[in-house]
Amino acid sequence: MEEGGSAHTSLLVKNDTSRHGEESQSLLEQHRGPQLKSKSPDWRAPVIILVLECLESMAFNGIGTNLVVYIRSVLHGGIASSASTVSLWYGTSFFVPILGATIADTYLGNYKTVLVSLIMYLLHEPSGSPVKNIFQVIVASFRNMGLEVPVDSSLLYEVKSYDTQRRQKLAHSDDFRFLDKAAIISDQSLANGSCQGSWRLCTVTQVEELKVLIRLLPIWVTGILFGAAISQMHTTFIQQGTVMNTKIGSLSIPPASLYSFEVICVTLWVLLVNKVIVPATRTCFTNGAELTQLQRIGIGRFLMIFAMAIAAFLEMKRLESVQAGEPLSIVWQLPQYIVIAGAECFAVITQFEFFHGQAPDSMKSMLTAFALLTTALGNYLSSAIISLVAGVTRVWHNPGWIPDDLNQGHLDYYYWCLTALSLANFFIYIYFASKYKLKKVVIN
Repeated sequence: MEEGGSAHTSLLVKNDTSRHGEESQSLLEQHRGPQLKSKSPDWRAPVIILVLECLESMAFNGIGTNLVVYIRSVLHGGIASSASTVSLWYGTSFFVPILGATIADTYLGNYKTVLVSLIMYLLHEPSGSPVKNIFQVIVASFRNMGLEVPVDSSLLYEVKSYDTQRRQKLAHSDDFRFLDKAAIISDQSLANGSCQGSWRLCTVTQVEELKVLIRLLPIWVTGILFGAAISQMHTTFIQQGTVMNTKIGSLSIPPASLYSFEVICVTLWVLLVNKVIVPATRTCFTNGAELTQLQRIGIGRFLMIFAMAIAAFLEMKRLESVQAGEPLSIVWQLPQYIVIAGAECFAVITQFEFFHGQAPDSMKSMLTAFALLTTALGNYLSSAIISLVAGVTRVWHNPGWIPDDLNQGHLDYYYWCLTALSLANFFIYIYFASKYKLKKVVIN
C-alpha cells in the first residue's frame, strides 16, 4: 500500500471472518516492517510448554476424573450429592482463569502473568483496562443521549492511530445505534480540537469493541448449557459405569479411565476433521469454501444432542439388563464418549478460536477466558440441575430419578431431560448464529 500523495490514508476494511480467524491480524503484521526471524526453528520453548501442559493436565484430570468415585466410596456421599460436588469443583476450577486474564490484559501483560500465576499462556501485551473502556462507552452514550447520531459514520470520533500498533481499528457497524452516541463530537466533548474526557467522548473503535461483546453474548450463553451436558463425563457417566460390568475377560476397567479414551477420541476427531471433513466440504461447496467457525460450533451443539440421547438409551437398556440379572458391559459406554468427543472437538476447540478471533485486541485474553467460563458456569448449572432433579423427583416418588442405588432410579429420565434441553439450546444457537455480524477491521 502506497504512502503519501494524499492527505488521507486509504483504508482497507476487511471482514474478520470466522473461517480465517486472525487473517486481518496477519495483514496488520505485514505493515509493521521487517521482523527478526531465526534461521532455523527453535523447538525448545514449544517442547517445554507442551511438557508443562501435559503434567498440569495429568494432575488436574487425574484428580477430576476420580473425584466422584472418591466422594462416593471413601467419603460415602450420595449419588446426587457426589455429582453436584464434583460439578462445583470443576466449575470453580474453570472460573479462576478470568482473574488471570484480567490481570494480563490490564496490568502485568502475558509473560509476567504466566510467570506469576502459571494459569494459562496468553497472547499479547496489555492495552489498558477493557472493563474501563466498556463503562466509558456506556456512560458517554447516556451523557450524549440528547444528541442525534449522524447519518455519515465518518463524522463520528476516531483517532488516526493508537499508542500501540497491536490494537486494531474497527470499522463502524449499523447495529446498536444508541451506543454510537458515545462517539458523537460535540462542543462539550471537544475544545480546541482535543478530546476533553473519555467519559464523554469515545472512539468508534471503543464503541465497536462493546458491540462485539454484545454480539458474542448470545453465542456465549448457549455454551453454558453445552458445558452442563459435557460435564456429565466427570459425574453421571462415571457413576453409570460403576453399576455396569467392568470386567473384560480378566481385566477390570475403572469407570473413570474411560475419560482417557475420550481424550484419545478428541485427538482422532481433530485429525478426522482436518484431513477428511474439511477437504470434503471444499469439494461440496462450489466456491471451495470451508465450514465456518460458527458452523463448526453448531455441529458440536448438534452432536451433544445425540451424546445425551445415547446415554439415555444405554441407561434404559442397563436397567432392563439388571432386571434380567445380566449387567451390561461397560464397553457399551464407549459410543457416548465417542460422540461427546466429537462435540468437544467441533464446539469447544472452535469456540476458543472464534472468541479469540472476534475479540478486540484489548480483550483477547479476557474473552478467551470467557470462552472457558462457559465450562465453569456449565458445571455450576449441572450441579443445580442434578440437585433440583434429585430433590423434586424424590417428592414425586421415592427414591427419585437419581437415588444412591441407580438400579432403583431412572437416570435415563435425567439424560432425556438433558437431551431435550440440548435440542432447545441448539435451535437457540442457530437463531443467534445466523444473525451474527463478524467484526470488520480497518487497516491503514
